[in-house]
Amino acid sequence: MLLQEIIAKKRDGLKLSVSEISSFVTAIQNETASDAHIAAFAMAVYFQGMDDEETVALTLAMRDSGDVLSWPTLKRPIADKHSTGGVGDNVSLILAPLASACGLDIPMISGRGLGHTGGTLDKMDSIPGYISEPETAQFLNLTRKAGCAIIGASTALAPADKRFYAVRDVTATVENISLITASILSKKLAAGPDWLVLDVKFGDGAFMREQHDARKLAESLVRVGNGAGTKTIALLTDMNEPLASAVGNAVEVKNAIEFLNGTHRDPRLEAVTIALVTQMVFIAGLAKSEQEAEEHVRSTLSSNRPAEIFAQMVHGLGGPADIMQNYDEYLPRAAVIRDIPAPANGFIADIKTRSIGVAVVEMGGGRRAGGDKIDYSVGFSQLKKIGDKIEKGEPLCTVHAKSEADADKAQNTILEAYRIDSKAPDSRAIIADLVS
Repeated sequence: MLLQEIIAKKRDGLKLSVSEISSFVTAIQNETASDAHIAAFAMAVYFQGMDDEETVALTLAMRDSGDVLSWPTLKRPIADKHSTGGVGDNVSLILAPLASACGLDIPMISGRGLGHTGGTLDKMDSIPGYISEPETAQFLNLTRKAGCAIIGASTALAPADKRFYAVRDVTATVENISLITASILSKKLAAGPDWLVLDVKFGDGAFMREQHDARKLAESLVRVGNGAGTKTIALLTDMNEPLASAVGNAVEVKNAIEFLNGTHRDPRLEAVTIALVTQMVFIAGLAKSEQEAEEHVRSTLSSNRPAEIFAQMVHGLGGPADIMQNYDEYLPRAAVIRDIPAPANGFIADIKTRSIGVAVVEMGGGRRAGGDKIDYSVGFSQLKKIGDKIEKGEPLCTVHAKSEADADKAQNTILEAYRIDSKAPDSRAIIADLVS
Protein backbone atom coordinates (compact mmCIF):
# COMPACT_ATOMS: atom_id res chain seq x y z
CA MET A 1 0.00 0.00 0.00
CA LEU A 2 1.18 3.52 -0.76
CA LEU A 3 2.42 5.47 2.26
CA GLN A 4 -0.03 8.27 1.57
CA GLU A 5 -2.90 5.76 1.67
CA ILE A 6 -1.82 4.62 5.15
CA ILE A 7 -1.60 8.25 6.25
CA ALA A 8 -5.03 9.03 4.78
CA LYS A 9 -6.59 6.03 6.50
CA LYS A 10 -5.38 7.15 9.91
CA ARG A 11 -6.20 10.78 9.10
CA ASP A 12 -9.80 9.70 8.58
CA GLY A 13 -9.89 7.97 11.97
CA LEU A 14 -9.76 4.39 10.71
CA LYS A 15 -7.86 1.57 12.37
CA LEU A 16 -4.59 0.51 10.75
CA SER A 17 -3.72 -3.16 10.31
CA VAL A 18 -0.56 -4.73 11.67
CA SER A 19 0.79 -5.06 8.14
CA GLU A 20 0.11 -1.39 7.35
CA ILE A 21 1.91 -0.23 10.49
CA SER A 22 4.79 -2.62 9.83
CA SER A 23 5.08 -1.36 6.26
CA PHE A 24 5.20 2.25 7.37
CA VAL A 25 7.89 1.54 10.01
CA THR A 26 9.93 -0.37 7.42
CA ALA A 27 9.70 2.69 5.16
CA ILE A 28 10.96 4.88 8.02
CA GLN A 29 13.86 2.49 8.56
CA ASN A 30 14.94 2.14 4.94
CA GLU A 31 14.27 5.84 4.24
CA THR A 32 11.69 5.31 1.52
CA ALA A 33 9.45 7.39 3.79
CA SER A 34 10.40 11.06 3.64
CA ASP A 35 10.31 13.37 6.65
CA ALA A 36 7.09 14.77 5.16
CA HIS A 37 5.51 11.30 5.21
CA ILE A 38 6.60 10.76 8.81
CA ALA A 39 5.36 14.17 9.92
CA ALA A 40 1.96 13.62 8.27
CA PHE A 41 1.63 10.17 9.83
CA ALA A 42 2.60 11.50 13.27
CA MET A 43 0.10 14.34 13.00
CA ALA A 44 -2.66 11.94 11.93
CA VAL A 45 -1.95 9.72 14.96
CA TYR A 46 -1.69 12.78 17.20
CA PHE A 47 -5.25 13.83 16.35
CA GLN A 48 -6.92 10.45 15.74
CA GLY A 49 -5.02 8.30 18.24
CA MET A 50 -4.29 4.58 18.17
CA ASP A 51 -5.95 1.76 20.06
CA ASP A 52 -3.89 -0.76 22.05
CA GLU A 53 -3.64 -3.22 19.18
CA GLU A 54 -2.25 -0.55 16.87
CA THR A 55 0.15 0.69 19.56
CA VAL A 56 1.43 -2.84 20.18
CA ALA A 57 2.00 -3.24 16.44
CA LEU A 58 3.88 0.07 16.27
CA THR A 59 5.98 -0.84 19.31
CA LEU A 60 6.96 -4.25 17.96
CA ALA A 61 7.65 -2.93 14.45
CA MET A 62 10.02 -0.28 15.82
CA ARG A 63 11.61 -2.79 18.20
CA ASP A 64 12.21 -5.15 15.29
CA SER A 65 13.65 -2.40 13.04
CA GLY A 66 17.08 -3.17 14.52
CA ASP A 67 18.82 -5.64 16.79
CA VAL A 68 16.80 -7.43 19.47
CA LEU A 69 19.09 -8.77 22.16
CA SER A 70 18.80 -12.27 23.56
CA TRP A 71 20.42 -13.71 26.66
CA PRO A 72 20.88 -17.49 26.26
CA THR A 73 23.82 -17.59 28.69
CA LEU A 74 21.96 -15.90 31.55
CA LYS A 75 20.35 -18.27 34.04
CA ARG A 76 18.55 -15.75 36.26
CA PRO A 77 15.37 -13.75 35.55
CA ILE A 78 16.06 -10.80 33.24
CA ALA A 79 14.40 -7.55 34.24
CA ASP A 80 14.69 -3.84 33.50
CA LYS A 81 13.38 -0.52 34.78
CA HIS A 82 12.50 2.73 33.05
CA SER A 83 11.76 6.18 34.43
CA THR A 84 9.83 8.83 32.54
CA GLY A 85 12.34 11.41 33.78
CA GLY A 86 12.82 13.47 36.88
CA VAL A 87 15.11 15.81 38.80
CA GLY A 88 17.66 14.28 41.16
CA ASP A 89 16.57 10.85 39.91
CA ASN A 90 19.62 8.59 40.26
CA VAL A 91 17.54 5.51 41.07
CA SER A 92 19.03 3.42 38.24
CA LEU A 93 22.54 3.68 39.67
CA ILE A 94 21.31 2.10 42.90
CA LEU A 95 18.58 -0.14 41.51
CA ALA A 96 20.70 -2.08 39.01
CA PRO A 97 23.25 -3.44 41.53
CA LEU A 98 20.60 -3.89 44.24
CA ALA A 99 18.30 -5.88 41.94
CA SER A 100 21.28 -7.95 40.79
CA ALA A 101 22.19 -8.70 44.40
CA CYS A 102 18.56 -9.81 44.92
CA GLY A 103 18.86 -12.47 42.19
CA LEU A 104 18.01 -10.70 38.93
CA ASP A 105 20.05 -9.93 35.84
CA ILE A 106 19.69 -6.28 34.79
CA PRO A 107 20.92 -5.37 31.29
CA MET A 108 19.95 -1.69 31.50
CA ILE A 109 20.00 0.45 28.39
CA SER A 110 19.61 4.06 29.49
CA GLY A 111 19.35 7.48 27.94
CA ARG A 112 20.92 10.90 28.23
CA GLY A 113 19.37 14.01 29.74
CA LEU A 114 16.25 15.38 28.11
CA GLY A 115 15.24 18.97 28.76
CA HIS A 116 15.34 19.76 32.47
CA THR A 117 15.61 16.09 33.50
CA GLY A 118 18.92 14.36 34.06
CA GLY A 119 20.07 11.31 32.10
CA THR A 120 21.44 8.13 33.66
CA LEU A 121 24.05 7.83 30.94
CA ASP A 122 25.37 11.36 31.58
CA LYS A 123 25.76 10.52 35.25
CA MET A 124 27.76 7.38 34.46
CA ASP A 125 29.90 9.35 31.99
CA SER A 126 31.08 11.54 34.88
CA ILE A 127 33.09 8.53 36.13
CA PRO A 128 36.56 8.69 34.54
CA GLY A 129 37.19 5.87 32.06
CA TYR A 130 33.62 4.56 32.11
CA ILE A 131 32.59 3.26 28.67
CA SER A 132 28.90 3.98 28.42
CA GLU A 133 28.53 2.71 24.85
CA PRO A 134 30.51 -0.55 24.74
CA GLU A 135 30.48 -3.23 22.10
CA THR A 136 27.57 -5.64 22.45
CA ALA A 137 29.90 -8.52 23.39
CA GLN A 138 31.31 -6.53 26.32
CA PHE A 139 27.80 -5.60 27.44
CA LEU A 140 26.67 -9.23 27.37
CA ASN A 141 29.79 -10.47 29.13
CA LEU A 142 29.62 -7.91 31.94
CA THR A 143 25.92 -8.58 32.54
CA ARG A 144 26.71 -12.28 32.81
CA LYS A 145 29.56 -11.67 35.29
CA ALA A 146 28.27 -8.80 37.43
CA GLY A 147 24.55 -9.33 36.98
CA CYS A 148 24.01 -5.79 35.69
CA ALA A 149 25.37 -3.21 33.28
CA ILE A 150 24.22 0.34 32.59
CA ILE A 151 24.95 1.42 29.02
CA GLY A 152 23.54 3.59 26.24
CA ALA A 153 21.45 2.36 23.34
CA SER A 154 23.45 1.65 20.21
CA THR A 155 22.25 2.88 16.84
CA ALA A 156 21.36 -0.74 16.08
CA LEU A 157 18.57 -0.78 18.68
CA ALA A 158 15.16 0.47 17.47
CA PRO A 159 16.66 2.75 14.78
CA ALA A 160 13.23 3.50 13.28
CA ASP A 161 12.17 5.08 16.57
CA LYS A 162 15.20 7.37 16.55
CA ARG A 163 14.25 8.81 13.16
CA PHE A 164 10.54 8.88 14.00
CA TYR A 165 11.17 10.74 17.26
CA ALA A 166 13.46 13.29 15.59
CA VAL A 167 10.62 14.26 13.24
CA ARG A 168 8.04 14.29 16.05
CA ASP A 169 10.31 16.56 18.07
CA VAL A 170 10.21 19.31 15.44
CA THR A 171 6.58 18.92 14.39
CA ALA A 172 4.84 19.30 17.79
CA THR A 173 3.67 15.68 17.82
CA VAL A 174 5.58 14.35 20.83
CA GLU A 175 2.72 14.63 23.34
CA ASN A 176 0.62 11.68 22.26
CA ILE A 177 0.14 8.71 24.61
CA SER A 178 0.34 6.03 21.89
CA LEU A 179 3.47 7.52 20.30
CA ILE A 180 5.17 8.05 23.68
CA THR A 181 4.32 4.49 24.68
CA ALA A 182 5.68 2.96 21.48
CA SER A 183 8.84 5.05 21.63
CA ILE A 184 9.65 4.10 25.23
CA LEU A 185 8.81 0.41 24.92
CA SER A 186 10.42 -0.22 21.53
CA LYS A 187 13.85 0.63 22.94
CA LYS A 188 13.31 -1.15 26.26
CA LEU A 189 11.95 -4.34 24.69
CA ALA A 190 14.86 -4.42 22.22
CA ALA A 191 17.08 -5.16 25.22
CA GLY A 192 15.24 -8.44 25.70
CA PRO A 193 13.87 -8.27 29.28
CA ASP A 194 11.35 -10.79 30.58
CA TRP A 195 9.97 -8.29 33.09
CA LEU A 196 9.78 -4.50 33.02
CA VAL A 197 9.00 -2.11 35.89
CA LEU A 198 8.20 1.52 35.06
CA ASP A 199 8.54 4.61 37.23
CA VAL A 200 5.99 7.06 35.83
CA LYS A 201 6.41 10.44 37.49
CA PHE A 202 4.04 13.36 37.95
CA GLY A 203 4.46 16.84 39.39
CA ASP A 204 6.38 20.04 38.80
CA GLY A 205 9.64 18.26 37.94
CA ALA A 206 8.08 15.65 35.65
CA PHE A 207 7.07 15.80 31.99
CA MET A 208 3.56 14.75 33.04
CA ARG A 209 2.70 17.42 35.60
CA GLU A 210 -0.78 16.15 36.43
CA GLN A 211 -1.26 12.83 38.18
CA HIS A 212 -4.22 11.86 35.97
CA ASP A 213 -2.08 12.35 32.84
CA ALA A 214 0.70 10.24 34.32
CA ARG A 215 -1.83 7.54 35.12
CA LYS A 216 -3.06 7.48 31.50
CA LEU A 217 0.52 7.02 30.32
CA ALA A 218 1.23 4.34 32.94
CA GLU A 219 -1.90 2.42 31.99
CA SER A 220 -0.98 2.61 28.30
CA LEU A 221 2.59 1.44 28.94
CA VAL A 222 1.40 -1.48 31.05
CA ARG A 223 -1.26 -2.61 28.58
CA VAL A 224 1.04 -2.34 25.58
CA GLY A 225 4.06 -3.88 27.34
CA ASN A 226 1.97 -6.86 28.36
CA GLY A 227 0.42 -6.99 24.90
CA ALA A 228 3.91 -7.13 23.40
CA GLY A 229 4.75 -10.17 25.51
CA THR A 230 6.74 -8.62 28.37
CA LYS A 231 5.25 -8.62 31.87
CA THR A 232 5.01 -4.91 32.71
CA ILE A 233 3.91 -2.94 35.76
CA ALA A 234 4.22 0.72 36.71
CA LEU A 235 4.49 2.83 39.83
CA LEU A 236 3.17 6.39 39.90
CA THR A 237 5.63 8.51 41.89
CA ASP A 238 5.69 12.12 43.04
CA MET A 239 8.18 14.53 41.41
CA ASN A 240 7.18 17.77 43.13
CA GLU A 241 10.64 17.95 44.71
CA PRO A 242 14.03 16.47 43.75
CA LEU A 243 14.16 12.77 44.51
CA ALA A 244 17.72 12.82 45.86
CA SER A 245 19.39 15.65 47.77
CA ALA A 246 21.73 16.11 44.79
CA VAL A 247 20.96 17.29 41.25
CA GLY A 248 23.64 17.14 38.58
CA ASN A 249 25.91 14.41 37.25
CA ALA A 250 28.97 13.83 39.42
CA VAL A 251 27.07 14.99 42.52
CA GLU A 252 24.36 12.40 41.86
CA VAL A 253 26.95 9.66 41.35
CA LYS A 254 28.47 10.59 44.70
CA ASN A 255 25.01 10.53 46.25
CA ALA A 256 24.36 7.05 44.81
CA ILE A 257 27.72 5.70 45.98
CA GLU A 258 27.11 7.00 49.50
CA PHE A 259 23.66 5.39 49.37
CA LEU A 260 25.15 2.02 48.41
CA ASN A 261 27.92 2.39 51.01
CA GLY A 262 25.29 3.17 53.63
CA THR A 263 26.82 6.49 54.65
CA HIS A 264 23.85 8.61 53.50
CA ARG A 265 20.42 7.64 52.18
CA ASP A 266 17.79 10.17 51.19
CA PRO A 267 14.40 8.88 52.44
CA ARG A 268 12.45 9.61 49.24
CA LEU A 269 15.14 8.06 47.07
CA GLU A 270 15.22 4.99 49.30
CA ALA A 271 11.42 4.64 49.23
CA VAL A 272 11.21 4.72 45.42
CA THR A 273 14.20 2.43 44.89
CA ILE A 274 12.98 -0.19 47.34
CA ALA A 275 9.45 -0.07 45.90
CA LEU A 276 10.71 -0.61 42.34
CA VAL A 277 13.11 -3.43 43.22
CA THR A 278 10.43 -5.06 45.38
CA GLN A 279 8.12 -5.21 42.38
CA MET A 280 10.92 -6.56 40.18
CA VAL A 281 11.66 -9.34 42.66
CA PHE A 282 7.98 -10.16 43.14
CA ILE A 283 6.86 -10.28 39.51
CA ALA A 284 9.94 -12.35 38.60
CA GLY A 285 8.77 -14.99 41.06
CA LEU A 286 11.66 -14.68 43.50
CA ALA A 287 9.27 -14.13 46.43
CA LYS A 288 5.85 -15.50 47.32
CA SER A 289 4.42 -12.12 48.32
CA GLU A 290 5.22 -8.43 48.04
CA GLN A 291 5.99 -8.37 51.76
CA GLU A 292 8.49 -11.20 51.39
CA ALA A 293 10.01 -9.45 48.37
CA GLU A 294 10.41 -6.18 50.27
CA GLU A 295 12.02 -7.94 53.23
CA HIS A 296 14.47 -9.59 50.84
CA VAL A 297 15.29 -6.24 49.21
CA ARG A 298 15.84 -4.47 52.52
CA SER A 299 18.01 -7.29 53.84
CA THR A 300 20.09 -7.27 50.66
CA LEU A 301 20.50 -3.49 50.82
CA SER A 302 21.86 -3.77 54.36
CA SER A 303 24.64 -6.02 53.06
CA ASN A 304 27.70 -4.88 51.14
CA ARG A 305 26.83 -6.89 48.05
CA PRO A 306 25.09 -4.12 46.02
CA ALA A 307 28.11 -1.83 46.53
CA GLU A 308 30.44 -4.62 45.40
CA ILE A 309 28.37 -5.20 42.26
CA PHE A 310 28.33 -1.47 41.42
CA ALA A 311 32.14 -1.40 41.73
CA GLN A 312 32.43 -4.51 39.55
CA MET A 313 30.19 -2.96 36.90
CA VAL A 314 32.11 0.34 36.86
CA HIS A 315 35.48 -1.40 36.63
CA GLY A 316 34.18 -3.81 34.00
CA LEU A 317 33.32 -0.83 31.80
CA GLY A 318 36.68 0.91 32.21
CA GLY A 319 36.19 2.89 35.41
CA PRO A 320 38.40 2.82 38.52
CA ALA A 321 38.36 -0.36 40.59
CA ASP A 322 38.30 1.56 43.88
CA ILE A 323 35.47 3.96 42.97
CA MET A 324 33.48 3.06 46.11
CA GLN A 325 36.31 4.02 48.45
CA ASN A 326 37.92 6.92 46.60
CA TYR A 327 35.07 8.52 44.64
CA ASP A 328 36.05 12.03 45.74
CA GLU A 329 39.43 11.55 44.06
CA TYR A 330 37.88 10.50 40.74
CA LEU A 331 34.67 12.46 40.29
CA PRO A 332 35.09 15.91 38.70
CA ARG A 333 34.99 18.83 41.11
CA ALA A 334 33.53 22.25 40.27
CA ALA A 335 35.68 25.38 40.44
CA VAL A 336 33.18 27.17 42.70
CA ILE A 337 31.46 25.35 45.59
CA ARG A 338 29.49 27.39 48.08
CA ASP A 339 26.45 27.22 50.33
CA ILE A 340 23.26 29.10 49.57
CA PRO A 341 21.81 30.51 52.83
CA ALA A 342 18.11 30.47 53.67
CA PRO A 343 16.56 33.96 53.70
CA ALA A 344 14.21 33.28 56.64
CA ASN A 345 13.25 30.93 59.46
CA GLY A 346 10.49 28.38 58.93
CA PHE A 347 9.70 25.18 57.08
CA ILE A 348 10.34 24.26 53.45
CA ALA A 349 6.79 24.43 52.12
CA ASP A 350 7.28 24.05 48.37
CA ILE A 351 10.03 23.61 45.77
CA LYS A 352 9.89 24.58 42.09
CA THR A 353 11.60 21.39 41.02
CA ARG A 354 11.66 22.08 37.30
CA SER A 355 13.53 25.34 37.93
CA ILE A 356 16.31 23.44 39.70
CA GLY A 357 16.66 21.05 36.77
CA VAL A 358 16.77 23.96 34.34
CA ALA A 359 19.41 25.70 36.48
CA VAL A 360 21.70 22.67 36.15
CA VAL A 361 21.30 22.77 32.37
CA GLU A 362 22.08 26.50 32.34
CA MET A 363 25.27 25.88 34.35
CA GLY A 364 26.39 23.41 31.67
CA GLY A 365 25.23 20.20 33.33
CA GLY A 366 22.75 19.42 30.55
CA ARG A 367 22.26 20.07 26.85
CA ARG A 368 20.51 22.95 25.14
CA ALA A 369 21.20 21.22 21.80
CA GLY A 370 22.06 17.64 20.93
CA GLY A 371 25.79 18.14 20.40
CA ASP A 372 26.47 20.24 23.51
CA LYS A 373 29.36 19.15 25.74
CA ILE A 374 28.43 18.60 29.37
CA ASP A 375 30.24 19.90 32.45
CA TYR A 376 29.83 16.89 34.74
CA SER A 377 30.98 18.76 37.85
CA VAL A 378 28.16 21.29 38.16
CA GLY A 379 24.92 20.94 40.09
CA PHE A 380 23.49 21.13 43.58
CA SER A 381 24.04 19.00 46.67
CA GLN A 382 22.67 18.88 50.23
CA LEU A 383 19.29 20.11 48.99
CA LYS A 384 16.76 20.61 51.76
CA LYS A 385 13.49 18.75 51.26
CA ILE A 386 9.86 19.76 51.75
CA GLY A 387 8.96 19.68 55.43
CA ASP A 388 12.48 20.42 56.69
CA LYS A 389 12.74 23.05 59.41
CA ILE A 390 15.34 25.69 58.62
CA GLU A 391 16.81 28.78 60.25
CA LYS A 392 17.80 31.98 58.51
CA GLY A 393 21.37 31.69 57.22
CA GLU A 394 21.36 27.88 57.30
CA PRO A 395 22.19 26.37 53.88
CA LEU A 396 19.29 25.55 51.60
CA CYS A 397 21.80 23.63 49.51
CA THR A 398 25.33 23.77 48.12
CA VAL A 399 25.89 24.96 44.56
CA HIS A 400 28.67 23.53 42.36
CA ALA A 401 29.45 25.90 39.47
CA LYS A 402 32.24 26.66 37.02
CA SER A 403 32.29 30.39 37.80
CA GLU A 404 31.19 32.90 40.43
CA ALA A 405 28.74 34.39 37.93
CA ASP A 406 27.11 31.01 37.35
CA ALA A 407 26.96 30.42 41.10
CA ASP A 408 25.28 33.82 41.61
CA LYS A 409 22.66 33.02 38.98
CA ALA A 410 22.07 29.57 40.44
CA GLN A 411 21.68 31.10 43.91
CA ASN A 412 18.96 33.42 42.64
CA THR A 413 17.18 30.43 41.09
CA ILE A 414 17.30 28.47 44.36
CA LEU A 415 15.98 31.40 46.38
CA GLU A 416 13.07 31.71 43.94
CA ALA A 417 12.50 27.95 43.83
CA TYR A 418 12.24 27.44 47.60
CA ARG A 419 9.20 28.70 49.49
CA ILE A 420 9.59 28.95 53.27
CA ASP A 421 6.50 29.12 55.47
CA SER A 422 5.93 29.46 59.20
CA LYS A 423 3.90 26.25 59.28
CA ALA A 424 5.03 22.76 58.39
CA PRO A 425 3.30 21.46 55.24
CA ASP A 426 1.15 18.35 55.19
CA SER A 427 3.10 15.23 54.36
CA ARG A 428 2.38 13.44 51.08
CA ALA A 429 3.18 9.97 49.80
CA ILE A 430 6.01 9.54 47.33
CA ILE A 431 4.43 6.37 45.89
CA ALA A 432 0.96 7.29 44.64
CA ASP A 433 -0.19 3.99 43.12
CA LEU A 434 0.67 0.73 41.40
CA VAL A 435 -0.62 0.08 37.88
CA SER A 436 -0.57 -3.55 36.83
